Amino acid sequence: MSSFAERLSPARLVLLMCTVEILSMTGFATYPALLLVMQGQWGLSNSEAGLISGSFFAGYMIATPFLVGMTDRIDTRRIYLLATALAALGSLGFALWAQGMLTAMFFQAVVGAGLAGTYMPGLRLLTDHFRGPVPSRGVAFYTATFGLGTTGSLLLAGALEPVGWQWAFVVAALGPLIAGPMVLISFPARPPQASGAPPGLLFDFRPVFRNREAMSYIFGYAAHCWELFGLRSWMPAFFAFSMGLTATQGGFWFGAAALAAWVNMIGPLASILGNEVAVKKGRRRLVLSTMAGSGVLACLVGFSAPLPLIIVFTLMTIYFLFVMGDSAALTAGLVAAAEPGRKGAAMALHSLMGFGAGFLAPLAFGLVLDLAGGNESVTAWGLAYVALGFWSLFAVVAALLRRFSRKGSI
Repeated sequence: MSSFAERLSPARLVLLMCTVEILSMTGFATYPALLLVMQGQWGLSNSEAGLISGSFFAGYMIATPFLVGMTDRIDTRRIYLLATALAALGSLGFALWAQGMLTAMFFQAVVGAGLAGTYMPGLRLLTDHFRGPVPSRGVAFYTATFGLGTTGSLLLAGALEPVGWQWAFVVAALGPLIAGPMVLISFPARPPQASGAPPGLLFDFRPVFRNREAMSYIFGYAAHCWELFGLRSWMPAFFAFSMGLTATQGGFWFGAAALAAWVNMIGPLASILGNEVAVKKGRRRLVLSTMAGSGVLACLVGFSAPLPLIIVFTLMTIYFLFVMGDSAALTAGLVAAAEPGRKGAAMALHSLMGFGAGFLAPLAFGLVLDLAGGNESVTAWGLAYVALGFWSLFAVVAALLRRFSRKGSI
């Protein structure tokens, strides 16, 4: 008897996986949405607040080799179920027992470990069962849905903030508890082409490192995640700072967390369109163009804080569109470049390096804020955003120099 997922059309399969992705992410942005509340109650410096944000990605990075790498060996559904339990436990633990930086770091790391076992394993389930002619399009919709999950998490936390920050974390635990069983009952016990992983070490990334095409996408994804997750971690706080400078009262729908949510909601469109352009014009051209644009805008957006809110919001939205423009193209490129039987390992290294950069970026942002004058300084915010765009600009310059050196050697 065929499973529910095997009876679905490609479009409905993508819809199913996008739905469970959103549910699994209800706790993803709870802390960034409430960062200023936590910072005030616990007396945290910007560096300490950024370290708590980064601990989410540290948990993701530590868990990724185990949870994603194991998809080459065992039933991906069971990994997904375990991961959703971790995500729920982390959010609930934060609500009940977080009392300062160290405990908050621990529970954020647990939530991050949960995402490690849902995001890429969910993509593995999708690509293993996708029967359509253009699998990269399904990947694009799935990766773009990450932005919708972020939006939902931000809005949920913002709506519950007046009730108390603890309740925001309690409610955030419910989404993963729904997503895990949905995946377990929807998919067959083993993927359709379960040929088994090649012999060797479970976390042997050496064959992936030797795959030059795959590594180019992995390094590009690391630069992308540095900018994206640093931006997401501090965006609500930046909007709050800008609104304070201009004495703007936004209310729930246009408060700092809501503005960040609306920006994140626009992101999936850029990711999907970016993948379509990449398919027609080439991934390399698309990736370099979007990285160049995001790097330049990063040098502008932080200094815009004193301007009217509509200008700040518009500039942030354009910046975010450029940041998200190469997201799906990078991940789809990695999936296409991965060797048969090594897909789990390649996806694990992809996530490991990307979310490793995501761990460091919020901390680096907070350090720049502290060193450049604190979070009441426009210059400090401007330089912090410059730090986010640095690696994208570096990657573009390095790629162009490499291209010119090759032409010169012919």
